[in-house]
Amino acid sequence: MIGYLLNTPVASIIFIFTLVTSIYALNDAGLYGKFMLHPYSVYRKQNVYTLITSGLVHGSWMHLIFNMFTFYAFAFTLESTIGSLRFGVLYFAGLILSDIPSVIKHKNDYGYHSLGASGAISAVLFSYILFYPLNTLMIFPLPIPIWAALFGILYLIYSYYMSKSSRDNINHDAHLFGAITGIIITVLLVPGIVPHFIASITGQG
Repeated sequence: MIGYLLNTPVASIIFIFTLVTSIYALNDAGLYGKFMLHPYSVYRKQNVYTLITSGLVHGSWMHLIFNMFTFYAFAFTLESTIGSLRFGVLYFAGLILSDIPSVIKHKNDYGYHSLGASGAISAVLFSYILFYPLNTLMIFPLPIPIWAALFGILYLIYSYYMSKSSRDNINHDAHLFGAITGIIITVLLVPGIVPHFIASITGQG
């Protein structure tokens, strides 16, 4: 753990803090009311801080495990690749900007709330894919390793399906907007990343 804190301090702190606050919230319903994103209020310039705090709580153990697995699989390598400052910018830009469409979409829906770090983690995932599209990882229950780029596609398909059918307060729409944010921020922060990505997937890298 000391090695992670020294080499990838931003990802380490985010990982630990999100785990602690999410586990605490799962046992304290009152914390959800303070931390969850409420577009109706945010649009009216109230509780704007929830654009960030909503990423520190999760709706269930499965939601938390899925997001933290994805974060662990990609975030630490990405921070080592682009540096702590750029990683921090990417993460928090993904967290905030991926929620803006939901704020606009639900600005008049007083009963709508959402939570989860999905937008930020999606930004991390798709930034990672630009650097390492053909790196592989094992995903249970698949018996073979899959490319990071394929995982990203499956991630968005799952998110799209859940956004259409879910009533769980998880902001599944943020996955898509987080992915877009992650790609745009990476292109802006890392000149030459698009040619690198193309070379990687065509075997010329």
